[in-house]
Amino acid sequence: MNVALWIVAGLLAVAFLVSGIGKLIVPKEKMAAMGAASRWVEDFSPGALKAIGAVEVLGAVGLILPAALDIAPVLVPLAAVGTVLLFVGALITRLRRGEKVTIVADLVYLAMAVFVAWGRFGPESFTG
Repeated sequence: MNVALWIVAGLLAVAFLVSGIGKLIVPKEKMAAMGAASRWVEDFSPGALKAIGAVEVLGAVGLILPAALDIAPVLVPLAAVGTVLLFVGALITRLRRGEKVTIVADLVYLAMAVFVAWGRFGPESFTG
């Protein structure tokens, strides 16, 4: 179980790191032109996109480093809960915009984040 949690947390962290850094360095107009899956950025200001990107980078760090360094490992499930909340917001945005085709990836990421939060809050969360 612990190996599965590490793998899922690692995949989420990589996705968040790439996405977050992208939001921090790519201008809003260029992101909006990247395709149908990125049109949601039109609903947010450039500052809000930078804030979302920073939260994603912090989430990526929070999913891995506290447990890997054994420094405040309770931050891992808290970071996972934060990612759950972020994906709930993403789902709400997709539904509000009528982007039902692109919602599948968000549902997968949401399920992964729920799995990590559930697994890391469990009684044997950091053993094994």
